[in-house]
Amino acid sequence: MVDAEGTTGGLTPALRFAVLGPVRARYGDRPLPTGSPQQRALLAVLLLRKGRAATAQDLVNALWGEESPQQALAALRTYASRLRKSFGVRQSVLVSEYGGYALRLSPEDELDLDAATRLTAAADKCAASGDLARAHELYGQALELWDGEALGGVPGPEAELQRARLAEQRLGIVEQRLDVGLQAGFHAESVSELTALTTTHPLRERLRELLMLALYRSGRQAEALAVYADARRLLIDELGVEPRAELSDLQQRILNADATLNAAAPATPTVPVLVRPAQLPAAVPDFTGRAAFVAELGAQLATAGGQVMAVSAVAGIGGVGKTTLAVQVAHAARDQFPDGQLYVDLQGAGATPADPQTVLGAFLRALGTPDSSIPDGIAERAALYRSLLDGRRMLTLLDNARDAAQVRHLLPGTPSCATLITSRMRMVDLAGAHLVDLDVMSPEEALTLFTRIVGHERVSAEREASMDVVAACGFLPLAIRIAASRLAARRTWTVSVLARKLSDERRRLDELQAGDQAVKATFELGYGQLEPAQARAFRLLGLAAGPDISLHAAALLDRDVEEAEELLEGLVDTSLLESAAPGRYRFHDLVRLFARACAERDEQPPAERTAAVTRLLDFYLSTASAVYALERPGDATVEHMHKPDRPGLRFDGVRPALDWLFGEADCLLASARQARGTGEHARQIADLLMMARDLAESGAYSQQFVRAAEAVLEATDRLDQPLAQARIRVALTHAHSTAGRSEEAEEHAKHAMLLGVAAGDQVAMSHGLNERGISAFYQDRFHDSRDYLEQALEAFRQQENRSGEASALSNLSRVQLVLGAPDKAVDLAEQALALYRALGSKLRLANGRYALGVALAGHGRGDAAREEFSAALSSFQEARQRLWVGMTYFRLAGLHLDAGAIGQAATLAEQALAELREVGGARREADALVLLGRALDSAGQSGRARVCWEAALATYEALGRPEVEGVRNLLSAATV
Repeated sequence: MVDAEGTTGGLTPALRFAVLGPVRARYGDRPLPTGSPQQRALLAVLLLRKGRAATAQDLVNALWGEESPQQALAALRTYASRLRKSFGVRQSVLVSEYGGYALRLSPEDELDLDAATRLTAAADKCAASGDLARAHELYGQALELWDGEALGGVPGPEAELQRARLAEQRLGIVEQRLDVGLQAGFHAESVSELTALTTTHPLRERLRELLMLALYRSGRQAEALAVYADARRLLIDELGVEPRAELSDLQQRILNADATLNAAAPATPTVPVLVRPAQLPAAVPDFTGRAAFVAELGAQLATAGGQVMAVSAVAGIGGVGKTTLAVQVAHAARDQFPDGQLYVDLQGAGATPADPQTVLGAFLRALGTPDSSIPDGIAERAALYRSLLDGRRMLTLLDNARDAAQVRHLLPGTPSCATLITSRMRMVDLAGAHLVDLDVMSPEEALTLFTRIVGHERVSAEREASMDVVAACGFLPLAIRIAASRLAARRTWTVSVLARKLSDERRRLDELQAGDQAVKATFELGYGQLEPAQARAFRLLGLAAGPDISLHAAALLDRDVEEAEELLEGLVDTSLLESAAPGRYRFHDLVRLFARACAERDEQPPAERTAAVTRLLDFYLSTASAVYALERPGDATVEHMHKPDRPGLRFDGVRPALDWLFGEADCLLASARQARGTGEHARQIADLLMMARDLAESGAYSQQFVRAAEAVLEATDRLDQPLAQARIRVALTHAHSTAGRSEEAEEHAKHAMLLGVAAGDQVAMSHGLNERGISAFYQDRFHDSRDYLEQALEAFRQQENRSGEASALSNLSRVQLVLGAPDKAVDLAEQALALYRALGSKLRLANGRYALGVALAGHGRGDAAREEFSAALSSFQEARQRLWVGMTYFRLAGLHLDAGAIGQAATLAEQALAELREVGGARREADALVLLGRALDSAGQSGRARVCWEAALATYEALGRPEVEGVRNLLSAATV
């Protein structure tokens, strides 16, 4: 039975009290009245005495001090009586003792300060035991208990004293959390917070130490040294003292590039760090033979921990079982590598081997490094990777490598680690590697493997036929598995039936040779046994580019989803196709090449292959158009795209639509590049790139988008396809403009307009004008920009393209602001926002609010501008638009700086810099550095400000920007 208080079984709810913010009391889930400020002061004093009694005079002094009112004692008793009554059935906790009072809570009752103390103690324990990630998390939980200023709104001298004590306690926990965070490698994430803290607490030397260390570990040595210079100058000016020894020692260690300062390993601050990756693929249950190789490689791995790192490279022809052997050996050695195992398929046999830089990024994430802490360059990533593995016992399996050059950056640098490599190439140029040449199986091993798959009974009955089968397979493990699996799935076949099939030389090569030809012969066995519909599916799938293909993208088969799934699952059963994930399939690299060769040989006439690629591009274009339309309602551009014969996917909302676009980005862009050659698909590809322009804005796929578009443009430039060329150039203009490459954007926009006129393409002309106006703006040609944008506005209106109209209005608003017409700028931005609001696009509405924020800020209406920027920020974050996230941080930082909120301005400027370094281009990064420098200079950190300005000046000079003079003035005026 549930009682009136929401408890069961007659249990009394606990009392819960809060002092780390406004003083509050709750009985179970029900808030209790705490009365007047003086009554809350009494409650706070009693809570902080931890059950100890306080005399009436002590309480009077605590509430009023030495100048207490004449009726203070009577008022005190009234407050105590009211408090007691507010506790209801638990009023006995407030007791009268020796003429005073005490609050005696039960063990089930709770005070938030006690919870914070327990969490801090637990965090201290974790930190002492080396569990830094957990310690960081627990310190964070303790800090989350603070809800503003402790004892908020509580009067009295005791409250003032306790408030100061609790503020110091909180700041101490903050320092502890930041300290363990730096030990755990959270230096990049800590910079902005420490910047704000040193601004708020400029004389707190421990915060300066932590900031110096965070900056140094983020590769910002000059700024780290500038922090020391700022701190020393301030301490001397304000207190007349030199920095304490710890701060001075850290400065000297930074000057000396002390290697121990780099000892921390990055980790993820918000979730438990994946300290033990276990990425090995599953070992096959029927692994057969290879005993000598297993022993040899196992012995080599056992040397890990000696003087040099153990590296073994297994070489052999495709299908010989390199991966199977390496995975088996790696699993057997797992106990020797308790810190985990990393695995990657380097796709070395394919046309596009895995980029070592990309692989390093994946490895760093698996080791707990947040994306924001992963550096850009391959050398920097490799260095961080080696640092993370230093002192650990980790096994890395680099599968299917192209050559030694591909794996060199992926090798750990510590003797306690080991690496297994598989490759078709014999890596004689990989220094120090133990080379193993893997040959085909012996006849006995091959027959044993065949028996384990087919079954002992069937093989025993036809042993001679079974030997004929494995001999026809060339004793190649992959060929044996394909043949045996086919036989095992057909219970009506005898082994002799399979042997007769394999004896037909028209279905396999007379002689197995090293290299691709031998692999092709092995694959020919499985391909030749496929049913006609399966064989056609196999061939056509080979025409698809990208790392894998979705079930829906299998539209190139010209079958419905259910039929396509049945065909693909049948191919999975023969091991010619892999199930990468539910609804996604992939070829082994060499099988993909074989399938494509089969398509070129067997899919006749060639128009059949062209039609299949057309169906695939139609699917991508139709689906990408659906994403575009959801994101940009009212944008008539979609109506001018190529109309696919087949529908694509449809989505319930923008989020799943964007999930599809970003999840399919690799395959979509790869298909665009691959299909560019002959011109049949130029229009489809151009429109596909137009519809997928969000990929250019995201940061994650910006470079891939540009590379794909440039490859397509190079191919179409050789053809008489002005419409396709114009639209590809529009897409490239947008990508380059997003990345801050205004000159390249201008060039493409100019050609897009000319080609659009030649083709009579309204889309290219209107978008080209809009993009050219943007490029001119960033080149400081503001009158040209206005002219282009006004023409774009008229063009969009003629097309009834409301989204394009709103975009042009937003851009015009920016131009009018720069040209000295703030009223007109606000009016244009409000028109744009009204259009976006009417269209119902959340992301584009954010673009409108951003434009209005810029105009309002230029109009001197800072509070209204902040409101617009804050509303836009969450939408940009949700849509993964890193450029606009960074620009919004930048704008907010400027407004906070103008309002005198120095610490918040510095924090926002740091966040802007972190984003714009990735996606915004050199100029936007320099702009953020200038703003950060201004905030730091206002905070008294002129040394670090100078470092920021010097970096910005170098960028502006390299770009030939007019901002050079302004930054030089800042540097001249700065106090050193």
